[in-house]
Amino acid sequence: MSRHSLSVQHLTAGYGDRTILHGLDLDVLPGRITAIVGANACGKSTLLRTMSRLLSPRAGQVLLDGKAIHRMAPRQVARIMGLLPQSPIAPEGITVADLVSRGRHPHHGLLSRWSPGDDRAVADALEATKTTDLAERAVDELSGGQRQRVWIAMALAQQTDLLLLDEPTTFLDISHQVEVLDLLTDLNHRAGTTVVMVLHDLNLAARYADHLVAMAGGRLHAQGSPEAVLTAETVRAVFGLDSRIIPDPTSGRPMMLPIGRHRMAAD
Repeated sequence: MSRHSLSVQHLTAGYGDRTILHGLDLDVLPGRITAIVGANACGKSTLLRTMSRLLSPRAGQVLLDGKAIHRMAPRQVARIMGLLPQSPIAPEGITVADLVSRGRHPHHGLLSRWSPGDDRAVADALEATKTTDLAERAVDELSGGQRQRVWIAMALAQQTDLLLLDEPTTFLDISHQVEVLDLLTDLNHRAGTTVVMVLHDLNLAARYADHLVAMAGGRLHAQGSPEAVLTAETVRAVFGLDSRIIPDPTSGRPMMLPIGRHRMAAD
């Protein structure tokens, strides 16, 4: 179980003259998987960026173990919290192995040397994401899906108790989406890692998350168990979409069936 706590209190944040988040309050469940869902431009990524101290709040605060995260040293935060941002950019020409190895940097001081433990962490991360055979390839030569798995490997190599991921299944086909979410679930079950991730697929979010956070217009519309949050009323309010909610025949969790204009079976 994760030893660390993460919470948001009365958080307001934005970019330039635009305010995106409006007075949010959220307690992340330690040792559990939280998925943040919502329509495009509702503030999901802004929330994750502020929680990871990439964006400073205009009001309110993010607390890591009861301390204001934006006042903590970056290396101190990086030893506790790993982050996979949206659309990360790798240095030109860097190899997969070198990029994944950068996940170990927070654990090194000025005088510390690379250790066998660092080698194991990198090897384990490459194996877990099925990117070992790509280790000597340049990152900029890879497909979008391969790059995404490599970035996830770097986050895993950091070996933190808290892991924040902004759309980790982007660029991945459905089989690799499920592989990544299975991997994060394994990590959560094995090490008690607290996982917070932004997901677009409501049904995958409901299947894999212990706690769902639904956002609309920069505010928290609903939060709780998948059964409490994934309702036809919430889908309508958050996405402007009529839907039917049925039990997922595989997991038993709620599953959303969208209702469009062309929904009738053919005669």
